[in-house]
Amino acid sequence: MKKKLILESGEVFHGEGFGANLDTDGEVVFNTGMTGYQELISDPSYCGQIVCMTYPLIGNYGINRDDYESIEPAIKGLIVKELCDFPSNFRNQLTLDEFFQKKKLSGISGVDTRKLTRVLRSKGVVKGKIVDENADEIAVIETLKTTDFPTNHVEMVSTKTAYANPGRGLNVVLVDFGSKLGILRELTQRDCDVKVVSQDVTAEEILLMNPDGIMLSNGPGDPEDVKGASELINGLLGKVPIFGICLGHQLIGLACGAKTFKLKFGHRGGNHPVLDLAKNKVAITSQNHGYAVDQESLKNTDLEETHIALNDRTNEGLRHKIHPCFSVQYHPEASPGPEDANYLFDEFIDLMESFKNREPRIEKLDNA
Repeated sequence: MKKKLILESGEVFHGEGFGANLDTDGEVVFNTGMTGYQELISDPSYCGQIVCMTYPLIGNYGINRDDYESIEPAIKGLIVKELCDFPSNFRNQLTLDEFFQKKKLSGISGVDTRKLTRVLRSKGVVKGKIVDENADEIAVIETLKTTDFPTNHVEMVSTKTAYANPGRGLNVVLVDFGSKLGILRELTQRDCDVKVVSQDVTAEEILLMNPDGIMLSNGPGDPEDVKGASELINGLLGKVPIFGICLGHQLIGLACGAKTFKLKFGHRGGNHPVLDLAKNKVAITSQNHGYAVDQESLKNTDLEETHIALNDRTNEGLRHKIHPCFSVQYHPEASPGPEDANYLFDEFIDLMESFKNREPRIEKLDNA
């Protein structure tokens, strides 16, 4: 079936449709990863987005039951240069086309993804729509220009019901803003007793669970749209160690008085170099974010910068100067590419154990 991708900026790309024969619109972004398309498709952080893969061959190892990052995909569509119809992998259970049909997702192949990526790098993230070849291009462009996409993405992808992933170790509460299963995997590998809670949980509700630590997960969209997050974080700071990833990182920044801003075309892929400023060590990281913490705004806060992106020098890590709280912009739990950064979960374990075993503070009595 012939399809085309139409951008609000006027560009039109022709190709072959795959998956469900449905029109779909969303924010068009690009991802530079050579592997990990299944993790990408099932990552809740891509909620509402149509993703262009810069690597030309996609679908070559199919879809399997082990590499999902969520139960149901939140992505709106996928754009590829060449779609592989005959995957070669012993774990393969479905082709990418079959998976998209099953999940009622729309994709387009045969697109000049290099040209599309150059458009997105030049103009920034734009709205787009995958439609039938015969669709009226001018009408679609005008509709895209006047369409406001939803901003409650975190609410859409967060768990509606709290659930437990039992372990014999430290008690961790994972606040699900759109969490990847990779975070749960890393915590359970360290024998943590994890309780996953919804994004609208309160600090009081969490403290009643008597946690040893708090994980603030990744998630989609603008961090300023996540209402109540700053109140939640400020209600927990100093009372329990906190580790934030991606959106969780940005929310910690906002809660502590910093600002965030939208990147022109975002960081998405499994090959981004990040420098640890304290260790002077570079990690190759997996990333997926369209917003970043404003470094200039950190000056009047109790946060210090710990990591920077070597591609554009933007912020990639924070640590609180007073309280046991740290965060990173990238994904240390990611597995489609290098696992250079999963040591951060060990640092979180150490932080929780140190806080738990600290000497109790003795308050002076007024009459002493």
